[in-house]
Amino acid sequence: MLLLLSGMLTLAPRASWAALDNDRYDGNIYALYAGNGSLVPPRSTLAQSLAAQRVTVLVFYLDDSAASKRFAAVVSELQRVWGQAVELMPLVTDPLQNRPDGGATDPAHYWSGLIPEVVVLDRTGTLTYRAAGQVSVDPINQAISKATGIALPATANAQSVTESFNELNSEVVSLKP
Repeated sequence: MLLLLSGMLTLAPRASWAALDNDRYDGNIYALYAGNGSLVPPRSTLAQSLAAQRVTVLVFYLDDSAASKRFAAVVSELQRVWGQAVELMPLVTDPLQNRPDGGATDPAHYWSGLIPEVVVLDRTGTLTYRAAGQVSVDPINQAISKATGIALPATANAQSVTESFNELNSEVVSLKP
């Protein structure tokens, strides 16, 4: 009887504990918190992007970081605004830690050890922007615009904030003038 009871408790459904405000691993943060699982894995490697002379946006994150979870909506907004114009590369930092720098084609070369962190490389591979923490999408958009030579879309020109619309998801919205 005791064995049966313990088996039933093991198979019983459990409540979800996913939340933006903790450092627990909940799975792919872009799928869960930004509604955009297409961001990972990146389409290409940094070496491929640099060889193709594409503007590259590196986003360093951890799936088990509250700060990265909250920043996921900003990364999703960058993909919405810039689409195919840039190579957007969200990169989990676990594989980059405690290993030697492999040079300009190695993402670890650009990571300063902070999360979340955003780095923008222009077409020549020159670092043109770096920021860590809960950065607004606005300065990142400006840096990408400068690196690409593409004017900001009208919807990206307004000042933006990240707002939560439930306990799991956030979105970047433009402030009304």
